Amino acid sequence: MVVLWWMPSREDNPPPEEPGREARSRPAPPVVDTPSPTPSRSVAPQATLAGEPDAGSAAPEPEQAPSFEAAREHPVNLEKLREQMPDNLYWELGAPTKDPEILRRREEQARRWNTLLGKVQSNTATEEEIHQYYEHRRAVSEDFIAFASRVLQEHGAQLSEQERGLYELSIQMHRTRLEEIPRQVEDALARKAVQDRRREEWERGKKGP
Repeated sequence: MVVLWWMPSREDNPPPEEPGREARSRPAPPVVDTPSPTPSRSVAPQATLAGEPDAGSAAPEPEQAPSFEAAREHPVNLEKLREQMPDNLYWELGAPTKDPEILRRREEQARRWNTLLGKVQSNTATEEEIHQYYEHRRAVSEDFIAFASRVLQEHGAQLSEQERGLYELSIQMHRTRLEEIPRQVEDALARKAVQDRRREEWERGKKGP
């Protein structure tokens, strides 16, 4: 689930989900705010957030999806996890799906938050919008940490070393982001204050003495 500066591809006629597939497919380690369109197995976490300076990095090549039989045998049961943590944002933003309506909503959310990020970076966001953006970032990281921690707690011994490493890296990356949020909020508010002051001075200059 990678938020890069890209637009998710659309599947013209996505095939319907096979019964039981979602519950036993390999869940992608929760990494960032919104997911890739159709994750079907664990992928390497990406550090890039939408709209940040390194957001133009190319996304990794998708791995070949496992067969239905292989996915069904995977130890992580998404259906059970959903019952345990139904309000976790992972289900809204990162759980494997081919449902076109869910994918459409994810694209809309990605565009919404990228637009708001653009306002924050250009110093045109209101204080309320600045807090709204970073509160969303905080909530996503906290929920994705909770999801990855639960997977490791309940299924860590059954996962491959590579998969465990991906979940652990996801947790570490989101913890780092949480630590950075207070400073980012402070910086955004400070830039806005400077911009507002310059705008007021410019307006006074237009009116003349």
